[in-house]
Amino acid sequence: MTLRLRFTLFTVFWLIFILILYNVFVYYFVIKVTTRGELQLLSSKADLVMETLRKNEMAGIDDTALLKDMYNVNEMMRIVTPDSRVVNSVGVDKQLLALPKEVRTVSHSDTIKVDGHRVLTWSVPIYDNHRLIGQIDSARYLTALDGYLQILLGALSVTSVGAIIFAILGTYWFTSRLTGPIGQMVQTMREIDRSGKLQRVKMGREESVELQQLIRAFNQMIERLDRTIERQKQFVADASHELKTPLTVIGSYADMLKRWGRDDVTVRDEAIEAIARETERLKKLTLSMLTLAEAEQDDWLSKSRFDIVSIVNDLSGVLRATFLRHIRVHAGSSTVQMVGDKDKIRQMILIFLDNAIKYSKEPIDVRIRSEKNTVRIEVTDYGIGISENEIPYLFERFYRVDEARHRATGGSGLGLSIAKRIIDLHGGTVEVFSKPGSGTTIAIALPYK
Repeated sequence: MTLRLRFTLFTVFWLIFILILYNVFVYYFVIKVTTRGELQLLSSKADLVMETLRKNEMAGIDDTALLKDMYNVNEMMRIVTPDSRVVNSVGVDKQLLALPKEVRTVSHSDTIKVDGHRVLTWSVPIYDNHRLIGQIDSARYLTALDGYLQILLGALSVTSVGAIIFAILGTYWFTSRLTGPIGQMVQTMREIDRSGKLQRVKMGREESVELQQLIRAFNQMIERLDRTIERQKQFVADASHELKTPLTVIGSYADMLKRWGRDDVTVRDEAIEAIARETERLKKLTLSMLTLAEAEQDDWLSKSRFDIVSIVNDLSGVLRATFLRHIRVHAGSSTVQMVGDKDKIRQMILIFLDNAIKYSKEPIDVRIRSEKNTVRIEVTDYGIGISENEIPYLFERFYRVDEARHRATGGSGLGLSIAKRIIDLHGGTVEVFSKPGSGTTIAIALPYK
């Protein structure tokens, strides 16, 4: 069942339900109001009879003149004794005169059916010195009410049917407007599935705010997918290019060994060295690519509380011993606690320190301080620096500032992308301050919690 049909049926069902309740209320309200007026008329006549009897000291209840003035062609009035004997009556309608005689001690009214017609009855007891001596019975055909009710039922039926038809047409038109953009999105998704090309839904000015938000969210999703696909294409192209170079070198040296390098010690040693070097480069590149692929997963981080100062001190000690370089750690206190993935933060700092070591020969400064809810880490080298127009592209995958410098350092162009992904997943930011010939400062800000 389509959304349009469901919405139409739901609306019509509730409209019918409300109309039924409304029609029943109007029907019985008209009956009640009309009956109240007719009852007031009978009550007034009975009061006049009671007033006359009081003036005569309750004598003459069987006097025909007592009820003569109260006569109406569609009414009946009578006086009944406690033993159900009629002592006085007025009226010509036999059905009204034949109504059951039941003497009560209190006033009573009722609406009954007589030969298919509504009849209103009213009974008032007659007391003489607290002794029940009789009862005034009144009955009246509600002919006008029956006529009103027939007209009312016809009017209610016509208006209800008209309202239902209008509701069906209006709801169908409204749901067509409502589901139009949804159908357009479905058609767009089917077209995307068929052609494999991402498309956006056009937004009209007449859509509601909710539909505009839905279309906007859909288009934003398409744009994000488009960017993701483009990044994937670029990543595949860059990876293919990066893998092609070491594979070509390995293939060339392997072919050289097959042809004439088996007996030439110099050629063989050169080929073995080149193949080993390119193989190691391939391993590092593959590992970096796998790390980037893992970083796209939502559960890549495993957060805990740790001391960032101890991590930097450990890394500086290892790198100092490995590369024989001086790394100075400046911390505002002996411990700076934060919440994050300890191993990933260590990897991120290692990437920045490794770059600093590669592109400078001077000592490296690492500054750590806590500011409000933020932990700031700055890695400063005093090396060759980076030109200002290169900084915006520094964290893109496989981007390298200088190909010649890359060949000298052996980098894959993925390290900074991995570091940036780690910072993003922790909700942090990174800034680069650099001038050619003056060195570079990487400023990282990470949330305290």
